[in-house]
Amino acid sequence: MDKIKKNFGFGCMRFPMIGEEVDEKQVCQMVDYFLEQGFNYFDTARGYISGKSELAIKNCLTSRHPRESYILTDKLTGNFFEKEEDIRPLFESQLKRCGVEYFDFYLMHAQNVEKFEKFKKCHAYETALKFKEEGKIRHLGISFHDCAEVLDQILTEYPQVEVVQLQFNYIDYDDPAVQSGKCYEVCRKHGKPVIVMEPVRGGSLANLPDNAKAVFDELHGGSPATYAIRYAAGFPGIMMVLSGMSTIDQMKENLDFMKDFRPLDEKETQAVEKVCEIIRGKKLISCTECRYCVDGCPKKILIPDLFDCMNAKKMYQNWNSDHYYEIHTNGHGKASDCIKCGKCEQICPQQLKIRDLLCDVAAEFEKKEA
Repeated sequence: MDKIKKNFGFGCMRFPMIGEEVDEKQVCQMVDYFLEQGFNYFDTARGYISGKSELAIKNCLTSRHPRESYILTDKLTGNFFEKEEDIRPLFESQLKRCGVEYFDFYLMHAQNVEKFEKFKKCHAYETALKFKEEGKIRHLGISFHDCAEVLDQILTEYPQVEVVQLQFNYIDYDDPAVQSGKCYEVCRKHGKPVIVMEPVRGGSLANLPDNAKAVFDELHGGSPATYAIRYAAGFPGIMMVLSGMSTIDQMKENLDFMKDFRPLDEKETQAVEKVCEIIRGKKLISCTECRYCVDGCPKKILIPDLFDCMNAKKMYQNWNSDHYYEIHTNGHGKASDCIKCGKCEQICPQQLKIRDLLCDVAAEFEKKEA
């Protein structure tokens, strides 16, 4: 792991887009700037941006820069294989799509109790360890979305796992559903370095309610995203903090304070705690907008966008939320169109009760006139 230059990585799930396609010109600019500033860690997966992230990695990074200049992480995602024999062809296709001969890190993706059983049944961990023996991956890890007990089970059964990617931010740290803090402690117990995903919680910790934003504004030390990323990066054992940046301006802001990283001081920590109280009081939907639920929805409901409208309504109580609800349902399903098939809940890393939440959204935005 000595190739890692700094503890901040480029998450490749939220590339800038032009319509349905990745804006590769802008991604090239971001990749070049990222490397020029001394950072070198990139994180992708087959399912990111409906498969377009891996291809953009090849076009914007690996075909344009020497292999030793960057670290690339990819993942084995359960949706793309059904049996052991499927894994090697999938893996080889990932290498080809990314334009590399090996991955620096290869993660068993989005592990929870159900996915772990499937991965064990298909001997996925054992297959990945063979890839490591063949020199096609350098380090084996997992990304994880479940309770601390399940994480402890995985790390006990597979001590060969070298690193754990966790959803980790100041809202989720004590959340009983996400258990970020407890999962972090399990990693510490097993001596596993942590890669942080969702430090800004899908952007929600960058776009705070006005009264929460005011708490950080009083410190005059940066944007809300600044404090969220520094919070996550300040814990012992954090190897890497990922950020899914969508613009060059976002990247410049993040790199400015991560080049000479300093953890939160006591006053900043107290501000974070105050912001936590404000946000929890809003009772917002804890969607990180990964968009895994969108591709498989038979009614083409833009679930994360509708949840975003609901959260905005709770935070700001203005007409914009209703306006954007109309935009996001124009040509797509409304919340009331949900047929409750449950496909979204099966794939949701946050384990949200999406069907029930869509009923709440429909009740708010599809009120019948008297």
